[in-house]
Amino acid sequence: MKRLIPPVLAFSIIAVCGCRIQVDKAKGGDDKNVKIETPMGGLHVRTDQMSAADVGLPVYPGAQLVADSNRKDDNKSVDIHMGFGKWQLRVKVIKYQTPDTQDNVLAFYRKAMGRFGNVIECNGKSPVGSPTMTHEGLSCADSGKNSKVDAADIERSLRAGSPHHQHIVGIDKNSSVGKTQFALVELELPEGSESGKDSQ
Repeated sequence: MKRLIPPVLAFSIIAVCGCRIQVDKAKGGDDKNVKIETPMGGLHVRTDQMSAADVGLPVYPGAQLVADSNRKDDNKSVDIHMGFGKWQLRVKVIKYQTPDTQDNVLAFYRKAMGRFGNVIECNGKSPVGSPTMTHEGLSCADSGKNSKVDAADIERSLRAGSPHHQHIVGIDKNSSVGKTQFALVELELPEGSESGKDSQ
């Protein structure tokens, strides 16, 4: 009987707080979609339900979706939205692979990302060429480290937008000759976060 106390207590707390939890399972039994809602805000996580259009970018011609080999799960995309009042964090990531070169991929997306304003190129946190900062104040130093985007996995990248709302195309370090892996990312950071300070 003692074993029932923690689950019953947890359920009671959730019921009293007005929380709602929904978990959708994948065929293999893994959690694929999680939704937690409270009167103050919530957390939504969706996996493998996105396309390039969901981050406002086109698919590179002939590119194929690819799973993230650095993670336990093998998700090809993830959409995380966490919000509590005015505090909002949104991360959308989708991964692709193409036999074309990194330079070809970056050239394609440099043009496509022009719709978001200035586009900067980065090698890690260092700018490549000019401009070195967007008109909205985004620089290569704004890595989005408060998000699920792991800068350690990204070698070269294109960035557009502001420190608060970024679009990123990142070349994965796992890329090799004949295999360019890249991620399309849309990142909305909460106001006042270290990597998401609004430009003055």
